Amino acid sequence: MKSIKVGLLGIGTVGAGTFNVLKRNQEEISRRAGRGIEIVMVADLDVARAKELVGAQCEVVNDGNLVVNNPDIDIVIELIGGYGIAKDLVLKAIANGKHVVTANKALLAIHGDEIFKAAQAKGVMVAYEAAVAGGIPIIKALREGLTANRIEWIAGIINGTTNFILSEMRDKGLDFDTVLKEAQRLGYAEADPTFDIEGVDAAHKATLMAAIAFGIPVQFGKAHVEGITKLEAVDIRYAEQLGYRIKLLGIAKRTPHGIELRVHPTLIPAKRLIANVEGAMNAVLVQGDAVGATLYYGKGAGAEPTASAVIADLVDITRLADAQPAHRVPHLAFQPHSMTDTPILPISEVTTSYYLRMHVADKLGVLANVTSILAESTISIDAMLQKEPALGETQTDIIMLTHQTQEKNVEAAIKKIEALPTVLGKVTKIRLEHLS
Repeated sequence: MKSIKVGLLGIGTVGAGTFNVLKRNQEEISRRAGRGIEIVMVADLDVARAKELVGAQCEVVNDGNLVVNNPDIDIVIELIGGYGIAKDLVLKAIANGKHVVTANKALLAIHGDEIFKAAQAKGVMVAYEAAVAGGIPIIKALREGLTANRIEWIAGIINGTTNFILSEMRDKGLDFDTVLKEAQRLGYAEADPTFDIEGVDAAHKATLMAAIAFGIPVQFGKAHVEGITKLEAVDIRYAEQLGYRIKLLGIAKRTPHGIELRVHPTLIPAKRLIANVEGAMNAVLVQGDAVGATLYYGKGAGAEPTASAVIADLVDITRLADAQPAHRVPHLAFQPHSMTDTPILPISEVTTSYYLRMHVADKLGVLANVTSILAESTISIDAMLQKEPALGETQTDIIMLTHQTQEKNVEAAIKKIEALPTVLGKVTKIRLEHLS
């Protein structure tokens, strides 16, 4: 049978990994796919470097249009990134009847609905396993493996850079800025780490998982996004003393009132497996009504782990290339006509538990005033930690964990607490999830 011809847009870290893994495991991959899969054309601005990487095995050009317009190409792999030229090339490839494989979570989180609609109209596939959690096959699990389940919620550590930083802050007691510099030195963080440390990268991925899990459109603009830049080492220590660890979680949750879609630092009980995911590793916990909780763990980035997911998509498309479009797995797991418009809840309507830290004057009645305000806002206390002031000091910290309540109740209570003359400065608020 004739082999599948592939065009590659961008041969950076992941592109080079894809080329090398496909070449190294060609025989095994062909046995699984039922025919050969070969990259025959590469587009990259650095033509000399690209030629050095691929040798004489395929044509190298500096214009992606030459790839997407090549009639001999069956599948286009997009590894350029961003939403500009990448979007244009993906849509051109689809218009030309080519299947697409992409690792571009930002592109799909923002323009996914448009891209999937175009692909459906043209009868081609857009596969994107590598867009979420690198080598972990979480997209396939949500789209296919858990298809019998009503997914209740997803909670994921889906950004390795932030997980590395939080692990180092906890292990070494260092502040955020110090650990970020070390992460950049080691290559875990980019020179401009904004997308990672501000939670944007994780929100792109959480948006895609939410769409697949709940059968809703891709709605990145409605996600609540907070990063880790304001986290203090002292809160990581206090959380540890209370039996919790702080992770940046991407959370998608089904509720009777709508879908929660949020990314933020989160306290998790230390006994949970996901709380013990350290360094640059990723993990995604999925709760289904039939299967219960399932955990997916592995490398969320890197040349060959991500290439593993890219090539898995190539194999899937190769197997289904001749199948009728109606017989393929839908792009977002649910049939396009069965998608729902379930609302994404604003963060003020989210219900969860909270960690509150307040720096107070060491005076009689402070605690009573704080607990009275919480009670007025129907917020009950689950646990509390009150630090003894150091010798000669007249100030101390009070740390409280609340039971579940709505965010707007907590925000209202915090405003009243911060107005107390005995409360010094702002109250630190971190959300808490039991994941049980």
